[in-house]
Amino acid sequence: MAETIEEVVLVDEDGTAIGVADKAAVHGTDTPLHLAFSCHVFDGEGRILVTRRALAKRTWPGVWTNSFCGHPAPGESTDHAIARRAADELGITLDNLTVVLPDFRYRAVDAAGVVENEICPVFTATTTDAISPSPDEVMEWEWVEARTLISAVEATPWAFSPWLTLQLPQLYAGETESAQL
Repeated sequence: MAETIEEVVLVDEDGTAIGVADKAAVHGTDTPLHLAFSCHVFDGEGRILVTRRALAKRTWPGVWTNSFCGHPAPGESTDHAIARRAADELGITLDNLTVVLPDFRYRAVDAAGVVENEICPVFTATTTDAISPSPDEVMEWEWVEARTLISAVEATPWAFSPWLTLQLPQLYAGETESAQL
């Protein structure tokens, strides 16, 4: 049985789809702008799920990041892509899916020179499921208080994915020490 090629949607600077490309081939030293998403999952106690990327990941292997990320396939809705990746990466279903940073985008280069260049709306969701991660995607995971995560990212940003370090200040903009983090 032939392996399925995962494709990403290429976009122009305005976010208009202009083509598709093989995900494995598109992430390199000159990665074109493409669609993605990030999702931050919370449990019933308000803790956020952080994951450590598997060492086999092509970009940012072994770093801690948000709950999960992914790319909508050509013709796939972002909501469907998020549900698909939640199941594939973490073995969970989601409730209360909400877009919180619809215009988030970033470009970052990892230590190996691989570029991420994404229009990447950020979502939050909740789950009551037990986490059962795919070892190809996630090597560790932890439920943490948001305040603890913010402090860790501020103290050691190099240990976290660049998209998480950019998303957290926007997710918690305006929050104060006494606010409900």
